[in-house]
Amino acid sequence: MKLTADLIIDAGMAVFAQTGYHGFSVRQVADRLDVHAGSLYYHVPSKAALLQLMADRVAGQAYEAGTDALAALPAQAGWPARVTAQAVALRQSIRQHPGGAIMLAGSPKTLSPGALSLMERLLATLAEAGVPPEHCGTAADTVLSHVTGYVLQEQSEPPAAPVTAEDVAALHRNFPRTAAAAAAHGPDEKFTRSLDLLCSGIGTLIRPPSEGAPPEQPNGRNSGGATARMES
Repeated sequence: MKLTADLIIDAGMAVFAQTGYHGFSVRQVADRLDVHAGSLYYHVPSKAALLQLMADRVAGQAYEAGTDALAALPAQAGWPARVTAQAVALRQSIRQHPGGAIMLAGSPKTLSPGALSLMERLLATLAEAGVPPEHCGTAADTVLSHVTGYVLQEQSEPPAAPVTAEDVAALHRNFPRTAAAAAAHGPDEKFTRSLDLLCSGIGTLIRPPSEGAPPEQPNGRNSGGATARMES
């Protein structure tokens, strides 16, 4: 068998799905490929490099899915629909990979081209919508972090101890509002509703040119409630 970077990434994804981040090792990937670990280092010099390649693959697939989702929108679709299309495509893409949310969460730090492309396109969408430059980075990061966190919860391990009917009944008695909120919507509808809320908040930053920027408040926040300055 001739080793290639793609073959190693395939094996790495399969191992990661079983072990998670902390249990992952290059030796396990080599064992799965039935080769010596040293032979992998010709293609991937370290565990960190392999994790970067794996994360970049997930992000690249998400970017392509987002491209398709945007192309499917009607020409008159507004910026919230464009943000939502990208976020939904991202969620669907990383859900296909066990542990995909963990990999994607750390990928911007490794300068993954795929992850940076996701951010760049979302920043362009928000800038074209009229979000002020000082808020674009925070808004885009909030959307991407929300998607990653949402999938991270979806991909989390089930409780170690089984939840009994008595446990559920106690939850409803002691935390009625939380229990009702959890049961109100399925995960897909809850996700789209959460994006609606995020877009509504981002929309408060957008002002028609004739109105100018939102007024500055003494506490450093504008009248829309968002921070008036993004820390770089």
